[in-house]
Amino acid sequence: MNKAELLSCWRHQPTQRRVWALAAPMILSNISVPLVGLVDTAVIGRMDAAYHLGGVAVGATLITFILWGAGFLRMGTTGFAAQAYGRSDGDALRLVLLQSLWMACLIAVAVWLLQEPLFAAGVYFLDSSPQLLEQARLYVGIRLLSLPAALGNFVLVGWFIGAGKGRAPLFLLLAVNITNVLLSIWLVVGLGWGVAGAAWATVIGDYCGFLLGLLLLAPVLAELPGRLRWRAAMRLRGAAPMLRTSRDILIRTLALQAVFYLLMLQGARLGDEMVAANAVLLNFLLITSHGLDGIAHAVEALGGQALGKRDRAGLKRVLVVSLGWSLLIGLGFVVGFSLFGELIIALLTTIESVRDTAGRYLPWMAWMPLVAVWSYVLDGLFIGATRARAMRNAMLIATVLVYLPAAWLLLDLANHGIWLGFHLFMLARGVILGGWFWHLWRSDRWMPRSIG
Repeated sequence: MNKAELLSCWRHQPTQRRVWALAAPMILSNISVPLVGLVDTAVIGRMDAAYHLGGVAVGATLITFILWGAGFLRMGTTGFAAQAYGRSDGDALRLVLLQSLWMACLIAVAVWLLQEPLFAAGVYFLDSSPQLLEQARLYVGIRLLSLPAALGNFVLVGWFIGAGKGRAPLFLLLAVNITNVLLSIWLVVGLGWGVAGAAWATVIGDYCGFLLGLLLLAPVLAELPGRLRWRAAMRLRGAAPMLRTSRDILIRTLALQAVFYLLMLQGARLGDEMVAANAVLLNFLLITSHGLDGIAHAVEALGGQALGKRDRAGLKRVLVVSLGWSLLIGLGFVVGFSLFGELIIALLTTIESVRDTAGRYLPWMAWMPLVAVWSYVLDGLFIGATRARAMRNAMLIATVLVYLPAAWLLLDLANHGIWLGFHLFMLARGVILGGWFWHLWRSDRWMPRSIG
């Protein structure tokens, strides 16, 4: 793509409007997600010992491992829903929704049945204090009660994004997160429930969001008439492509979660204060990821719809506009974290030793947005195209050939080595996915050329 074509794509106002019609509400809703983590960290960080904050960090990581492991419910639903919406197939759009919700129910039941061995496996390698592990067990036990609603919200958000309805996920996620924040402050600070209060706030918030999401389905379904094929959905009839995509996204997500788990494990071996400090720093990554994900969600929906319409030129415009804005947003995060990072840390915890420790490693998180931006946009592109196998392979290569060797070779650098290895991992993800997309695009294998 030459300079003139690049500028033409960037200046295409209809594409700019379509991208921001989806990205703006998703950025607003996504920013509210780490706000919950910030509030939980802030209220728990004001308790009298680091093991409370460390326990929530460990427990939240284990819950996140489960939820992100089921992230294929959101990502797979988005891609298939976007392509069905692009070709105006109301029956397929409904079937994707029903099959995904049914899979969410099955996963929730399986996790409930296996929660004890899952927790034992999750903390097996942790060299943490008994008090920290006790708080983590309490947190996990309560949080799992909301699993059906949390997974159902994944499906609803993914389906709304695929259908190009950015406001519905905004309302759903705001309901979840505002409820969570208000209840967390009340239950932890007001009633003194501690770690249990933070967990219960999340449970109630998840169910409030799920109920609202179900109410928001009707006007979207009315746009494309079709049949609700309940029996076919329960039998997962015709779901082989979705199941294959889900399998590959699951493998990809497990590899990503393994990286986060190893990061937590390495920090735990450096002491409870390091676990708590890294938990504080991970909130910066959450803010970055949920902000950039707003643009990535637009790429998922519009890229998938362009594929359904076989609109090559439209996809090119979507990619240029989305990548340009992602870079600008990433640069804004770098400036904001550099100027106000210490203040954010101070708001998150009153434990002086944790503040000092987190402050020493803040520069790693301040520059993370510009390293990570490429992988977010490209993930959105591949999700919309339901090219999950390529995403899986890129993640496995980045994990096995980049992160694991780096984690081993950088042990002598202690926590600096942990964050350097993570930077290399995020950079590798973007390079691998970008190279693969460029190869497919140049060889006309991403999509057939549109007629005319």
